[in-house]
Amino acid sequence: MGKRDGRRVSAAGNSRARRFVRALPALMICAGVVFDLLTPTEVSAVPLFAAAPLIAAPFFSLASTVRTAVVAILVVLVIRISDGVLYKVVPLTDLLTLLTVSVLALVINGVVRRGNEQLASARVIAETAMRAVLPTPESRIGGLQVAARYEPAQADEFVGGDLFAVADTPYGVRLVLGDVRGKGLDAVAAVAVVIGAFREAAEQERSLEGVVQRLERALAREGSRRGGFDSVEGFVTAVLAEIPAGSETLRVVNRGHPEPLVLHPDGALDVLTPAEPALPLGMGLGAWPDRADEWPLPAGATFLAFTDGLSEARDAHGAFYDPEARLRGRIFPGPEELLSALTDDVRLHTGGRSTDDLALLAVGRPSRGQPERRTTVKIVGRDSE
Repeated sequence: MGKRDGRRVSAAGNSRARRFVRALPALMICAGVVFDLLTPTEVSAVPLFAAAPLIAAPFFSLASTVRTAVVAILVVLVIRISDGVLYKVVPLTDLLTLLTVSVLALVINGVVRRGNEQLASARVIAETAMRAVLPTPESRIGGLQVAARYEPAQADEFVGGDLFAVADTPYGVRLVLGDVRGKGLDAVAAVAVVIGAFREAAEQERSLEGVVQRLERALAREGSRRGGFDSVEGFVTAVLAEIPAGSETLRVVNRGHPEPLVLHPDGALDVLTPAEPALPLGMGLGAWPDRADEWPLPAGATFLAFTDGLSEARDAHGAFYDPEARLRGRIFPGPEELLSALTDDVRLHTGGRSTDDLALLAVGRPSRGQPERRTTVKIVGRDSE
């Protein structure tokens, strides 16, 4: 089943669930009527009638909740009047109970609505802050094609610790992609520190290693100012890269991050394994002797960096997603199409059950005379599988 089919099935399931919830208060009232007709007069169906406004309270508007409560009370009144027992003690007690429950349902409805409004406001503020900290880069920077994606694990959330940035500097195009260990506002604060330090250092430092050390010092200062980051959110895995103007060389420093890839125009693929593994940024274990590794990035090739939200995505059987295997032998019109195919493919792999945020950054060097679009073999729905 393809991604569109999966989305249609999921949407159909959600639609059926919503319709059922919308109908449930009416069904409870109908069940109460049937129960009352089939049982002796002394047997009360008030619990079923009382359930109707309580069910409506957290899901319906205030007006709909009021209507549900009024209908339930009127139905009970009609039944008791038709039975000729309205003024007896038990029926009056049942009515008082139903009225009390209805008032409680209105209170619950108000609390839920205020909570939803506050949650929506907090989400808007957090998303706005995150987009300000993590703006999408331009599609062309320093003569290179650039594309970036941030895919939150939850569709309605946009607050996480993944980060990326691209800068056109006197030393070439420099970029960073990283992952803060943590979530929430503390992770956003760490993202802001790394992005801010990168943008300043990328313009000033002559070497890529110098940029990395500036990031290390920035995280150390922030940790000291705040009394030390949390043990989980105290470090950042990151890949930094530099593509000098007019050169087909790619320089990379990897600080404990998943290994990036270079996709060549003929479908070949290089895994950029560092010569010496390095610890993540911000570990506080002393100075790390950074050394940039050099790789070829010829015309038509694309550099791809990603967070572990891609490489650690699991399918229903627990198998990890393997970007190297999925991308080898594939070609794409450009970085944007590469990221679109990749995000579609990982959703297909996980069945839409991603548990970690995903950040992707692709930088392509256009070939001379390259047409706007080339033939591409999609990685989603491959005939060989």
